[in-house]
Order: sequence, then structure tokens, then C-alpha cells
Amino acid sequence: MQFTIQREQLLKPLQVVSGVVERRQTLPILSNVLLKGDDNGITLTATDLEVQLVARLAIAVTDPGEITLPARKFLDICRTLPEQAELQIAVSGERATVRSGRSRFTLATLPAEGFPNVAVGQDAVSFTMPQHELRELITRTHFAMALQDVRYYLNGLLLEVEDGLLRAVATDGHRLALGELPVPVKVPQRVQVIVPRKGIQELLRMLEDRDSPVEIAIGSNHIQVRLPDLWFTSKLIDGRFPEYQRVIPRGGDKIVKADRESLRQALTRTSILSNEKYRGVRLLLENGILKMQAHNPEQEEAEEELEVQYRGGDLEIGFNVTYLLDALAAIPSEGIELEMTDGNSSALVQGQGNSPYRYVVMPMRL
Repeated sequence: MQFTIQREQLLKPLQVVSGVVERRQTLPILSNVLLKGDDNGITLTATDLEVQLVARLAIAVTDPGEITLPARKFLDICRTLPEQAELQIAVSGERATVRSGRSRFTLATLPAEGFPNVAVGQDAVSFTMPQHELRELITRTHFAMALQDVRYYLNGLLLEVEDGLLRAVATDGHRLALGELPVPVKVPQRVQVIVPRKGIQELLRMLEDRDSPVEIAIGSNHIQVRLPDLWFTSKLIDGRFPEYQRVIPRGGDKIVKADRESLRQALTRTSILSNEKYRGVRLLLENGILKMQAHNPEQEEAEEELEVQYRGGDLEIGFNVTYLLDALAAIPSEGIELEMTDGNSSALVQGQGNSPYRYVVMPMRL
């Protein structure tokens, strides 16, 4: 195989697909990127057996073929070459040579036949939507995913498709994030899939803030996100996601309306003197005033007062301040609503008006 390519043309797709390659691998070939050259150009493929990324580049290939190259070394070579450099890549036997100007690198290869392929079944449902909308939906919900929880189905993001609607839900058992967007899709029944954390992280790296369309295809054991020159495939978590609708508070009579940024800054300042392990902050509500208090084992204390719109009765409730701050950071609107029932029930945090994003935070005893 032999071809010539500009550094800039190769570097970005190589960076995207190499992100899926783990530094420590059980199979040596998983540290490599599969390079295929044919009449249509070249494709770069990387996988960790759970997630697979394929990038396509339309360039002239003088000698078609396929081989695997060490991903990190190949990427580092491309990254450190000067801008506008031209790379000549040639494969001979078990070695690949990369030439550019006065630089020459010879890399060890592994045969392409041993490179694994993520199995993909039939698509059950597929639809298109603007790339930036999918990116925003994931960005504003994925932070609530669990991290290495024994309840493995929480270590991912639930994507739910209904007629005309795509919903994303994440929870770690202490908080929940939910967002929904209209999409042009019709399904006979609701489709639910759980995308693992690694897949979500790679998707965020891959998606850009553009209006260009992206195709989403969901099967029984996989999800694919297809851009014109980049395909993402991920296996799904095989498990049943909790009935999240049951934990979303409804009909709370204690509703606080506040400026999102003012509340975020006040909570950030109060949290400085909270317990570093439990991160607890107490909220005290009375007519028109929200007090925030925190203390720690060193007997240090912090207190903030904020004017808010509130006409319910007096209320005292404690929260993990990190969960509240994460929710406030994700809400796109300037004004927020905090809906509560009592000091022992979960709170619903959302933007004022008809917000597509909702966040549930469980209280904590302080």
C-alpha cells in the first residue's frame, strides 16, 4: 500500500479515531489503527471491542492494501511534523515507512486479518438530526451517569426514542438528568438503549457544534452515529434502566425562582467551607429570601443570602452542593425554578418556562 497525504488532512481524523485506543490492552492489535487503502481513498479504524470509530478520507491511493499501525506512535509522528507537511506512507512486508521532507520513520505493523470488527445487527430505528442538537443533548445530561457502579446499567446514558422525540436520561442513584428534543422519527413502540460511558465520551469528542445532519441508527445490540466521513459504533449495555419517570417530583408546592448565575456563584462561595467528603450545604427558605449555609469539621462556617421569588412556608433542606452546581451549569436559561415539597423529598431543578431539560437532586441529612 502506498499513498501521499497532507498532514492537516490526516491529523484530525487520526486524532478522533485514536481516542478510542486504550494505553493498556489485552490484545496487542487493539493498540493499532487499521489502515485500508482502495480506489475510494483510505479508511482509519480503531476499536476497544466496545466502541469502534471509522474515518474516511478521499485521496488517491497508488497501491491498494490494508495493514495495522501503532496508533499512538503514528499519531505522535503526524502531530510533531511541521504544518503543511506532506506525508508519504508506504507499506512493505511487516514494516510501514512514513516520509516527510528530511524525516523518515519505520513502524512495526501487524496483519489486518487479526483486527477485530464490532458486530452490527439490523437497524431497528434510524433518523437524522442536526449535529449540534445531539451534542447539546448529551452535554447537558451525561454528567449524571454513574462511575463504576455495581448497578452496571447506571454506568451509561439512556437514549429513548418515541414518536417525534429523542430523550436522554442519566442517573447515579443520587441525582438524575433528563433532556428531550423533537426528532423526525416514527416508531411502533418506545425504543430504549443504554450507551456505555466510554461511547458517550467518544461521541462528545467526535460531534461538533455545527448544523450539519447526523444519522443515528439503533439496533438490538448496537448504536451507530454516522457523519459523512466518520462512523461511530458502540455496543449497548445489556440491562434494564430504572423507571425514571417515577422519581421525577410532581406537584411540589414550594417553588423558588432565582437568577441562575447569582445562585450558582453564591453556592460556589458557600461550598468552599463545606465538608470536603460529603459536600453538604443547607438551604433555608423564607419569604423572598434563600439562605445557604455550610460548615466543616474544622468548625469553619459560611453563609450566603440571596433574594429570590418565593412565597411558600419556611423550609430547611440539605443537598450535596456538587449535584446542585452541576445541574445549574447545565441549564441553558438565565432564570431557574427549584421545586420542592418538604425537607425529605427530592428537588426538581429546571429552567423557567417550558424547559426541555430537568434535573432531580435527592436531599441529604446534615
